[in-house]
Amino acid sequence: MLTVIGEALIDEVVRPGQSPVPHVGGSPLNVAVGLARLGHPVQFLGRFGRDAYGSMIAGHLKNNDVLVPVVPDGLPTSVARAVLGAGGAAEYEFALDWELPAADGQGVPNFMLTATTLLHTGSIAAMLAPGAEQVFKAVVAAHPSATISYDPNARPSIIKDAAYARAQAEKFVALADVVKASDEDLQWLYPGTDPRETARKWLATGGTEGPAVVVVTQGSEGPWAVCAAGEASCPVPPTSVVDTVGAGDSFMAALLAAVVDRELDGAQRRDALRAITREQLGEVLRYAARAAAITVSRAGANPPTRKELQEGQPHV
Repeated sequence: MLTVIGEALIDEVVRPGQSPVPHVGGSPLNVAVGLARLGHPVQFLGRFGRDAYGSMIAGHLKNNDVLVPVVPDGLPTSVARAVLGAGGAAEYEFALDWELPAADGQGVPNFMLTATTLLHTGSIAAMLAPGAEQVFKAVVAAHPSATISYDPNARPSIIKDAAYARAQAEKFVALADVVKASDEDLQWLYPGTDPRETARKWLATGGTEGPAVVVVTQGSEGPWAVCAAGEASCPVPPTSVVDTVGAGDSFMAALLAAVVDRELDGAQRRDALRAITREQLGEVLRYAARAAAITVSRAGANPPTRKELQEGQPHV
């Protein structure tokens, strides 16, 4: 079982000259759906309300075979308004509340993590109080038995203090086995530092307990990654861009799916993950890049299925 912890929300996508169109979103939720579509059993731990938008989220998770062990609460479902520019790039505005309703201030109950071989988190969930501390406790609890993955997915419009965000990111990186960040994330967290240099420093975090793999996505330049064996990269597959909503999340889901497919998940396989070769890392990057390319070719956060990645066909 794979576990994703984080925010669920509604993306109100605003295209030039058009009325807002609601889509289910939230970076961790998108990763959970992406993993499920790639054939992996996954549970999602997050919050949403008992309202119309909450019903949309619950239905979306159910329709994608994502398990949801927590129940809706009485607060409004969080909303992110994604305003698309002429080139399809999204800028976000948020109205949200972040706290794990099942956690009761003490972290996720242990029974929810018992069978987890990989736990992913990041984005708003790992930054915004009070939920961020609950998420960190869950990561600490899962670390002895599960692979940990993390994506800072920085949101400066919500977390405006870069020093705080940097400290939070470094807490999670120290416990993570797989880290993915965009070059924009790293430039905001570490102004004036080459994102690749930051990735190399993150790889060394905590010595033998730091990440095994750090990946930097670079938009049209393609992803780059570093591991103990060296560095790997790949070009972006050719595609027609409709919008970039959810592209990084699709990349993250496929990256993790590739790790699980190679039976590198679970704390007992940390040494094997650390021994990943440059060639294997390159294969993982190409798989993840194909997933992101399919996602940007269609509207909204709509990650591909395993069949689509195998056949190169778009999901409708």
